[in-house]
Amino acid sequence: MSTPINSNNSISVCANCGKEGTDVTNTCNKCNSVKYCNAACKKKHRHKHKKDCERRVAELHDEALFKKPPPFDDCPICFLRMPSLTIAQVYMACCGKVICRGCVHAVALRDDDQLCPFCRTPTPDTDEEMVKLYKNRMDLNNDPRAMHGIGSFYSNGLYGLPQNYGKALKLYHKAADLGCADGYNNIGIAHDLGHGVEVDTKKAVYYYELAAMGGVVEARHNLGFREMRSGNIDRMIKHWMIAAGDGFKNSVENIQTSYKIGHATKDDYATALRLFQVYLGEIKSDQRDEAAAYDVEYKYY
Repeated sequence: MSTPINSNNSISVCANCGKEGTDVTNTCNKCNSVKYCNAACKKKHRHKHKKDCERRVAELHDEALFKKPPPFDDCPICFLRMPSLTIAQVYMACCGKVICRGCVHAVALRDDDQLCPFCRTPTPDTDEEMVKLYKNRMDLNNDPRAMHGIGSFYSNGLYGLPQNYGKALKLYHKAADLGCADGYNNIGIAHDLGHGVEVDTKKAVYYYELAAMGGVVEARHNLGFREMRSGNIDRMIKHWMIAAGDGFKNSVENIQTSYKIGHATKDDYATALRLFQVYLGEIKSDQRDEAAAYDVEYKYY
């Protein structure tokens, strides 16, 4: 139930007592769809508003969850759309740029020295130098990608750092708060697997959803699987359709399988294929194909 507003869009009506006026500004802080003249009216009306409120909150959540996230910035070297797969992007701690695998591979073949494709800084020779490079960007630039990187080092015990899930989780949270959606994904994984925290499926899903809304296509794809296991086929298709449009081939294949067993329509499969082809048209290049042929880890779709 929404609050009636008069024709000049400035006078609201209290959902409890019906009072009209410009001072009716105490809004429900959950659904933001009804207003009250004071806190007492809000409290008195709470039991009547509860179901409508919960329904609207769920609607708002789904509107945000299933909204297609904006694409990543273009690669600063080749100026093509950055592939969505995590393994297709390379973070350069020297300059803070994210570069596609195709450009990294092309520069590595061209140069005898291992230099950053963007700023031409030499690649660190030791684990200590690598960690120092990340920490410098983290401390001096408040760089969320660097924070996420150090978190991954701690989580996996890389570059001479001891495995420490607690430190990793703190860094993932800091990185996520500063806009690194991969941080949310790794927090979800931590709650899923019990890395530094107790296993908590609800919290895992919460953080996976934040990651998906931030453009982490792997999180989006996995949310589709969770909806499938719960029997929520419509939501499953929605997740996989968004992932298909962001270049996740497995989601296209899963929609194809769903079509074969009657859980998706022919139009669903055709739409997924079309979205995937549009995506490929924006990211494919000979240089990226050459990198993918050179090393399976350079695969970008």
